[in-house]
Amino acid sequence: MPPINICVVGSVNLDLNSYTDRLPAAGETIHARRFTTGHGGKGANQAVMAARLGGAVALVARVGQDLFGRDALDHFRAEGISTTHVTPTEGASTGTAVITVDATGRNTIVVSAGANGLLSVADVEAARSTIESARVLVCQQEVPSEANRTAMRIAEQAGVPVVFNPAPVGAGVPAEAYPLASVLCPNEHEAALLTGLPVRTPDEARTAGMELLGRGARTVVVTLGAQGCLVVTRERVEAIPAPDVEAVDTTGAGDAFIGSLAFFLARGEDVFSAARRATQVAAISVQRPGTQTSFPRVAELSASIVDA
Repeated sequence: MPPINICVVGSVNLDLNSYTDRLPAAGETIHARRFTTGHGGKGANQAVMAARLGGAVALVARVGQDLFGRDALDHFRAEGISTTHVTPTEGASTGTAVITVDATGRNTIVVSAGANGLLSVADVEAARSTIESARVLVCQQEVPSEANRTAMRIAEQAGVPVVFNPAPVGAGVPAEAYPLASVLCPNEHEAALLTGLPVRTPDEARTAGMELLGRGARTVVVTLGAQGCLVVTRERVEAIPAPDVEAVDTTGAGDAFIGSLAFFLARGEDVFSAARRATQVAAISVQRPGTQTSFPRVAELSASIVDA
C-alpha cells in the first residue's frame, strides 16, 4: 500500500496543565494537586494522533524562535511528522494553552495564539504540493481563517477530501468553509454555537447536523463526549456509541478523534467506519492524563480498531 499521506494545517502550543479537585469559580484561587507541561495545539495534536496510527503526516504551522518552538520541532521529528513547512518565527512566542483539569476529567482551556496567529497564505501556498498529494487535509480554527481557506481551496481543486474541525468557534465559520468541508466535525458545544440550537442528545445533534448540511457541508460528524458521536449525511444518519470507560482527563480527546478519523478516511474507509474506529481511539485517550501523552500508538490498539 502506498503511504497514507495526511496534511494538517494548524496550531502548535505548549500545554500548561494544572490538575485540581474542582474547577475554580470566577475570582477564586485554588491549589492544584499536580502540574505538568506537554505538547499541544489542535493542529499538532491531530497530526500526532494520525502519525501514531501509521500515517505519513506533514504539518503546516508556525512556532516561535524560542525554547518551546525548538522543543516542538524535535518532538515532531521524533513522531515521524514532516516539519518542512513548520516555520520558526522571529519576534513571536510559540503558542500556549493554560489547562485546568478537575477530578472528574472536565477541563477549561485558555489559549494564547503566539506564532499560530501569523500563519499566512504564503505559508500555505508554499505547501501546495504537499496538500495536493495528500489523501486528506485537516484544518481547525486556531490559525488565521484565510490561511485555512486557502488550504481548503487548494485541496478542493486537487480533489483532496477536507476534514474541518471548527474549533474554537469564536466568531463562527466563514460561509465559504462549509462547502469546502468534506467532513465538518464540531463537538456538541461547537455545533450549538454554530446553529443556535441545543445539542445535548443524538436527536438534537441530528437537527443541528442537518442545519450544517444545509449550509453546504457534505458530511457532519458531531462528537458528543461520553455519548459517542453522530454521523449525518443527506442519505443516512448513524449514532455511534462510545465505550463505557472511566474518564481521567478529557483534554485532547476531540483531537484524538479527529486525527484518527482523518487517518481512517485516508486509508479508504467510509465515514461511518472511520468514525466508529475513531470513537474507540478517543475512548482510550480519556483514560490517561495529558493531551498527546494520552494518545495511544498503533501497537497498543486491538485488531478490532486498526485492522482494515
